[in-house]
Amino acid sequence: MVEAVRWGILGTGKIARAFATALKDVPGAVLAGVASRSQDKAEAFAQEFGALASFGSYEALAEAEGIDLVYVATPHPQHAGNALMALRAGKGVLVEKPFTMNLREAEQVVTLARSRRLFLMEAMWTRYLPGFEEVKRIIASGEIGEVSQVVADFGFTADFGPEHRVFNPALGGGTLLDLGIYPLSIASALLGPVAEIKAQAELGPTGVDVQTGFTLKHEGGAISVSSCSFKARTPCELTVSGTRGHVRMNTRFHHAKSVTVVLEDGSARTIDTPYLGNGYVHEAIEAQRCFLAGLTESPAMKLEETLALMGVLDEMRRQIGLVYDSDRL
Repeated sequence: MVEAVRWGILGTGKIARAFATALKDVPGAVLAGVASRSQDKAEAFAQEFGALASFGSYEALAEAEGIDLVYVATPHPQHAGNALMALRAGKGVLVEKPFTMNLREAEQVVTLARSRRLFLMEAMWTRYLPGFEEVKRIIASGEIGEVSQVVADFGFTADFGPEHRVFNPALGGGTLLDLGIYPLSIASALLGPVAEIKAQAELGPTGVDVQTGFTLKHEGGAISVSSCSFKARTPCELTVSGTRGHVRMNTRFHHAKSVTVVLEDGSARTIDTPYLGNGYVHEAIEAQRCFLAGLTESPAMKLEETLALMGVLDEMRRQIGLVYDSDRL
């Protein structure tokens, strides 16, 4: 019998709903509570997803008994404060990406978690999916030879008003933190730590980036080239190339249902990589596994890497001139 893990969710927006849906397919997961700044919204969410309790403030959930892990699903600028609050209350924490707004905030959260010896993990769900695991297996097998390049894109047409979170600087809007973080994280996982950074962007009327391109040189010499956009509906594919061929995480690579290998002799094969539920199931399973094993972080995405990638994002934002209120504190 699978040991139960009691989850609390901070927030009732789109990503919170996706995660609550996923928990239904996670063995041993119990949705013990949900919190909103509105008691009515919290109660409606709890009723829809079968949560055991609802709270009209984030603080109330953090302090509540009977919750093991807190999933932070609030807007980007609230991640650090909410994570710190949950950690101070003795809870393990899974923080939706981007982990925080900048490296300074990320270091505060990680430092507290380590000092309290509490579980903490960035919810970069792509890192736990079967498609990504298959790509890593193919690379490790030597089938595509020595790998030296990753090319990726992630873009869609964002038909929203300026107040929407993707364009609103007060809500951490912009393509880099919303979309660019996906190819950045995957490239880092496959090619190693980032050594050099070059970024360019188009800033929109609200001051956030509406499309960004960045080239990274990784330790060891490998190169990754990525782009993200709210103006272009791109293929959303990620290709890893080596001396003997390449492997592609197919359309909507961040939750690819298949990967394709093409070799130098012209042969090609596609491997189906279905995932459980809506895809978020896998990161929840990993968080529970780590928590029950007494681990304070996931070996699949260590906190040092989360910190390193926040530093890369900071440098890219410096290069493109993107500043948030969080940077001015």
